[in-house]
Amino acid sequence: QVQLVESGGGLVQAGGSLRLSCAASGRGFRLSDMGWYRQAPGKQRELVASVTRGGSTSVADSVKGRFTISRDNAENQVYLQMNSLKPEDTAVYFCNCRLYSIVYWGKGTLVTVSS
Repeated sequence: QVQLVESGGGLVQAGGSLRLSCAASGRGFRLSDMGWYRQAPGKQRELVASVTRGGSTSVADSVKGRFTISRDNAENQVYLQMNSLKPEDTAVYFCNCRLYSIVYWGKGTLVTVSS
C-alpha cells in the first residue's frame, strides 16, 4: 500500500513558478514509476510528466521546456518544478504511483495561474 500527499499548489501570476511535491509513504517507492497528472475544469485528466524507477523522465509536449520532474528516493519524494506558468496550466495536479501494476493516486493540489 502506498499513500501519496501532494503539496505546493497555489495562486501564481502568469510567468511565475511553483514547485509541487509529492510525499510517498509505504513500501516500494524505489520500485515505483511515478508521475504527475493534471485535470482542468471540464477536461480529462492528462499526464504531465513521469519518472521511472530507474530515473528516466519524460514530459508532455505542452509543458516541455517549462516543467521538470525529479525524484528523491532517500526522501520518498517526487517533485514537479513548473516555470513560465501560463493560465492554461490551471488545474488540479495529482501525483501518481505505479507499483507492480497497481496504481495509486494522491488527492491533488490546485494550481491557479492568473493572467
